[in-house]
Formats: sequence, structure tokens, C-alpha cells
Amino acid sequence: MDGEVKIGTAGWSYKDWEGVVYPSRLAPQRASSLGTPRLKREQHPVEFLARYFDVLEINTSFYGHIKPDVGLLWCRKAREANPGFVFTAKLNRAFTHSPVAVVEPTSAATLKPAPEDERLAKEGLDAVAGQGMLGALLAQFPISFKNTPENQAYLEKLVARFRDYPLAVEVRHASWNSAAALERLTQQGVAFCNIDQPQLGRAIQPTEHVTSPIGYVRLHGRNYHEWFSEGEGEGGGTQRRDARYNYLYKPKELEGWKGHIDRIRQRARVTFVVTNNHYVGKAAVNALQLKNMLTGRRVKVPPTLSEHYPELESIAESDDP
Repeated sequence: MDGEVKIGTAGWSYKDWEGVVYPSRLAPQRASSLGTPRLKREQHPVEFLARYFDVLEINTSFYGHIKPDVGLLWCRKAREANPGFVFTAKLNRAFTHSPVAVVEPTSAATLKPAPEDERLAKEGLDAVAGQGMLGALLAQFPISFKNTPENQAYLEKLVARFRDYPLAVEVRHASWNSAAALERLTQQGVAFCNIDQPQLGRAIQPTEHVTSPIGYVRLHGRNYHEWFSEGEGEGGGTQRRDARYNYLYKPKELEGWKGHIDRIRQRARVTFVVTNNHYVGKAAVNALQLKNMLTGRRVKVPPTLSEHYPELESIAESDDP
């Protein structure tokens, strides 16, 4: 029997989603049923998106550790909107990226997480996991992290440090696509993250590996020309990120991944499918299209998103408030 599939986006806090994925201002809460007036506040983005998706990947945990009280807030908001909702979370970059990755490759020799990084990371992750809402913890490594004996040893130690969580590993260099590497992950009970990315240099190609009860798929887009762009001027980092992930998959491209996902779900208890091509809501568009393809049913679509991407009208069901 096929396992469950949960589809969503990588992150939700993007300025360019305002008025595209979300209304320009999310709807304020109504007065309580007792008629007691209360302060109006905007609906939380997590609460809004949980109406359309069954998983969101926490992206901010890569840049800074989750504050436990914030993690609990996310859980409460998501559960109110969708009882079957879960999060996945990216492990903090201190464990997966060289602190000066722009000038040196990431490797066991250049990774130097501090002791407080582990403590702070676990405090935030425990808040989400304690609510039963942490579907997976993703350790995402850059393409410079190659399959060497030293890096294998580092990865094994990292798994040991975070084995209390359902782990998944994303590696982008083709050297990791080997029977031996997959067998090590299987023995450790760690999920292999299958990715779509521009096929440049020794980039790993699309796969459909399952090495634990968790299947994981991440779609980054295929923006070949901007993938390694540097960006210029003030805010160049954000500009570079936006340019890199400014890609909308065509339905035919998604159909190819539907085949991969269908075969992954046959061997996994649950499969997380996460779209990371976030610029101007493209990740939300493609996640909804994949949800439609995989379920064969029309899907709920945020009205503002449908206005910006009319191609969603053919798969949208009515979205009554």
C-alpha cells in the first residue's frame, strides 16, 4: 500500500509573497463568539498556508535557531487550521555549511559548529517535536561537500548527535549517489533527500532513493543561468537568492517528478515533497499543481495566487472562507 504524501513549500516568510500568495494584509480575527471585543490582529502566515498544504519546511532554522515559544506558536496556528499538518525543519547551517562558504568549500575540516549551536538547535526542535509535529529534520549540504572518508565520518557523527529526530540528508554532489553511501544511510535509518536542481558540473541527478521510512523530495528549480550568480550592490545576497529560485516548473516537468514520487511513496511510510523555487510564489504554484497531479482531485488555491497565476484556475476548487 502506498504511503502518505505531504506537499508544501520551503519557508513562508518572503516579502514578495505579500499580495501574491497571501492577501496584501491577512484577514484580522473576528470578535469572539461571546461578543467580547478583542484586539484585531493579522492571521499568521502558517495558519493561512496550512489550509492549502499539509507540510511546511521551516527555513529560518537554517539561519538562526528556532525559539521554543515561536515554535509552539507555529504548531498551535497550524493545528487550528489543519489537524493533519506537520513541519519539517532545516538543520542550522553551523552544522552543514562552512562559515565562509563563499571562499572555501564545505568539508569536515571547515565545519565548526559551537557547543551552544547544538543546545539551541535542540531547544527549538524539541518544542516542535514535543507537539508531535516534526515530520523530519533536514541536514542540507552544499555541492562542495563531497563523498570523502573525512566527510563520511563527519556525517556519521552528526547523525549520532541528532538521532533523536527523524533525520533526512540532502547532498548535492554526484559522488554521494553510490550504493555504499545509500547503504550507510539505510543502516543509520536516515532518509535520503531526492532533489531537482540545475545539472551543472558534478551536480547529483534526480533520484528516487528511499533509505528510511521517510521519503523526501525537494525541487529547487532549473535556473541554470543564475544558479551560481553572485549578485551586486547592497542586498546582493537576497538578490542572488531570488534570482536563483525564480523558476516556474512547467506541467510536463512536474509530471516527471510525479513518477519519481509515486515510486518513492510505494517504499516509504510518509513522503515529504517540498518546493523551494519560492520567488513571487512560484513554489506555492508548483506545490499545488503537484498535489493535483498526485491526488487526481481539484485543490484549494489562495484567491490572490490564482489571480497572479491563471493556470491554477483549471485545478482549483471553490475556496469559501
